[in-house]
Amino acid sequence: MTTHTVTLHLPEHVYLRLQHMAQATQQAFDAVVLRALQVGAPPSWEDAPAEFQADLAALDRLDDATLWHIARQRQTAAEMERYQDLLEKNANATLSDTERAELTQLRTAADRFMLQKVQAAALLRWRGHPIPPADTL
Repeated sequence: MTTHTVTLHLPEHVYLRLQHMAQATQQAFDAVVLRALQVGAPPSWEDAPAEFQADLAALDRLDDATLWHIARQRQTAAEMERYQDLLEKNANATLSDTERAELTQLRTAADRFMLQKVQAAALLRWRGHPIPPADTL
């Protein structure tokens, strides 16, 4: 296969993202750039709410084993039950101020948890791993 050398001017944030990906996957930077050109850029986190962007951006630097661990995590039954109880109380307008604050905290934590799981799975897919259906992760 014939190859060609190309000079490419990348914005700093794109360069750093690809560099982090190369380090996390222990691949040459050129290999990561070539993969991005072949299949598109890694999944973006910039469209997520601002409060979650730093958490999602940090996933770019993780190795595949750590991403698999995140993608396969599940919330505990106790967390899910408490969240459901508070949602029901909220629907019935019987939440105390303390419970309302707890519900807000639990909702934010649940959103962060799910966004990290989805982003981890998307990064793994971008890195070439087959991803099983969500209910089997």
